[in-house]
Amino acid sequence: RKEQEVDSKDAIILHQFSRPNNGVPSLSPFCLKMETYLRMADLPYQNYFDGKLSPQGKMPWIEYNHKKVSGTEFIIDFLEEKLGVNLNKNLGPHERAVSRAVTKMVEEHFYWTLAYCQWVHNLHETRKMISVYGPFSDLLKWILCHLTKGIVKREMYGHGIGRFSEEEIYTLMEKDMRSLAGLLGDKKYIMGPKLSTVDATVFGHLAQAMWTLPGTRPERLIKGELINLAMYCERIRRKFWPEWHHDDDNTLYESEESSEASKTHSPLQDFSFYSRTETFDEEGTENSISHTPDTDYTGHSLFDSDVDMDDCRDQEQCK
Repeated sequence: RKEQEVDSKDAIILHQFSRPNNGVPSLSPFCLKMETYLRMADLPYQNYFDGKLSPQGKMPWIEYNHKKVSGTEFIIDFLEEKLGVNLNKNLGPHERAVSRAVTKMVEEHFYWTLAYCQWVHNLHETRKMISVYGPFSDLLKWILCHLTKGIVKREMYGHGIGRFSEEEIYTLMEKDMRSLAGLLGDKKYIMGPKLSTVDATVFGHLAQAMWTLPGTRPERLIKGELINLAMYCERIRRKFWPEWHHDDDNTLYESEESSEASKTHSPLQDFSFYSRTETFDEEGTENSISHTPDTDYTGHSLFDSDVDMDDCRDQEQCK
């Protein structure tokens, strides 16, 4: 197929895997991380789902003024240098060090346990989410999934984590998730009341457990015992992905009223420039208490850090 010429003059072109058919933006934690970061930083971008890997064989990658950059860490460094954005400007040296340590735990350890669950143990469910069209779509999806399964198992073995048993891999996953839950606590974001780059990383990975692994141990854990992680994911999804909704939105993280409203969201767009400027309403004034589908009887947001997690669990049990 003849490659399409991309004009990236003063425009961020984001190359990533195609959208799955279950409403989630991406089955790749790194693609979701990168697109979420662009929305957090309020940087207009255009998606390209051409399946073309970067010169380093990476996905996602960007083009900006005909410069190609791959690897999410290098992409973020590049955008900070070229466009002056910095989500970490409120972090001190110690917080920056903690943020990087958390990022590496998530990307270099937790990621592989997710990949195992997606592409090895829960492959039959992942195959249903992949978007492939045409007369041989079922065959192509079967081939794609089993090729990916072989690649993941080989790379996990080389990493070392793939040499453990299934139960041991899930034990490592649970330890990582509990560490994230403990670090988050009752805060709004990982590093405190304000967003930072690590939130894009953590969200991109936890969203896979939240929305792409039905019936699995990580889904049961995040929607059960580690409820603060589920509320964290919902908080970011609502703020930066207003068009993303899920068939199971009517959960304890959302009232019946808002679950009906969420069904009116427009579908995720494939090819379009996106900017969140003037798209989201900023939080209301501190002195006003408005009752919305996302607030309790006190006016507290169900997704903000001022909600008592124990009270939330007690209310759900009363239901």
